[in-house]
Amino acid sequence: MYCMAEEAPNPARIRVEVAWAEPRRQFLRALELPAGATLADAIAASGIEAECGIDASALDSGIWSTPASRDTHLRDGDRVELYRPLQVDPKEARRRRAAARKHQP
Repeated sequence: MYCMAEEAPNPARIRVEVAWAEPRRQFLRALELPAGATLADAIAASGIEAECGIDASALDSGIWSTPASRDTHLRDGDRVELYRPLQVDPKEARRRRAAARKHQP
């Protein structure tokens, strides 16, 4: 029987992911950064701006679907996310759908 030893974690390094999604493409990059790295450090290290042609500084960001500032320190296993601006306010979209249903026979 062959047993594969798992690599011991390095406390001086953390592993994180940077994610971005558009309607027709997604970006997900795993990174290993020094402990104490910030959300901004992860975005810069990911190369997302050059690869996807976006200005990350103009986008909102978060960690695991929770908004976070760029100076937030990351923990091992975090997923940094960049968010596209909303095209329509969700409340307004619901109002429009409700109004359209009222006018249907």
